[in-house]
Amino acid sequence: MSKEMQKVVCLGGGTGVSVVLSGLKKYPLDLTAIVTMFDSGGSSGKLRKELGILPLGDVRQCLLVLSNEDNLTKLFHYRFGKGTLKGHNFGNLLIAAAIGATGGLNKAIEKISEILNIKGKVVPVNLENADIVAVLKNNKKIKEEEKIINCSYLSKVGVKKLFLTPEVKANLQAISAIEKADLIIIAPGKFYTSILPIFLVKGISEAVRKSQAKKVFICNLMTQVGNTDGFSVEDFLTILEKYLGKDVIDYVIFNTGKLSANQLKEVKRVFPKADFIKYDKSLLKMKNFIGADVIDRQIQKLNPADILVKGANKRTMILHEPNKLAKTILNICE
Repeated sequence: MSKEMQKVVCLGGGTGVSVVLSGLKKYPLDLTAIVTMFDSGGSSGKLRKELGILPLGDVRQCLLVLSNEDNLTKLFHYRFGKGTLKGHNFGNLLIAAAIGATGGLNKAIEKISEILNIKGKVVPVNLENADIVAVLKNNKKIKEEEKIINCSYLSKVGVKKLFLTPEVKANLQAISAIEKADLIIIAPGKFYTSILPIFLVKGISEAVRKSQAKKVFICNLMTQVGNTDGFSVEDFLTILEKYLGKDVIDYVIFNTGKLSANQLKEVKRVFPKADFIKYDKSLLKMKNFIGADVIDRQIQKLNPADILVKGANKRTMILHEPNKLAKTILNICE
């Protein structure tokens, strides 16, 4: 990577962004995660409803992956298995307490960042409560992240448009980070509820379009049941461009690796209808499409204490391999 390529901004939801950051963290880069803030399910959604705060799970995941305090990260990952706190994550509770103590989310993140001794910054994309609304092609409206994820016919009917209610402005820290970036990465994640909503926040898509940074979109590994069934790499890019603008993305990284038959069977037991994202072989010859084996073959186990997540909104079992992904990203930038 060239010497001037120092400031890297990564946009998306918690798991996808944290995987990207965990690989890039090993290099001398100035990292910023800009995180989606619209979760309505799980521990984050419950705390949001009960305390009137923004959802914290994605922020927590990014803080932990950037942390240099291994002993503390185990504590922050802890999920209660019984009692009234069953299903809640300790890290979410601590950040919620920090919001109460400091008077705001930005300050709470600064405080937790100090405790965890993180490399880089974690920035919420917005600071006001809002929900995602999906308008389907049959004009039915589905409101809230959890309901959109658990809609079994979203990809069958098709999404006409997404919007936020109420409209919210971008966190000024997010705009500033985008303006200063040398490289902007759109991380993999739940497409309609983690990736696209970032570009619905007022000021974000404009800032990304105006930026002189190289822009890289990392395509998902597998389809999301009910939401992106049958999607190809090209489908993801076409829909993303609807919200971000045409020809804004410089490079698309997509996976060409496969799982073993046994590994695929294990995933299909939990997600029977999920498939690898398809791609046209012609993409492999195109300069701005980077096909690579970037799959992590260690299957993620589901935590039995993670009982607040409902329906199809299960944790991802197949992730990108952080080191392979980081090398692929840095190769593009050289």
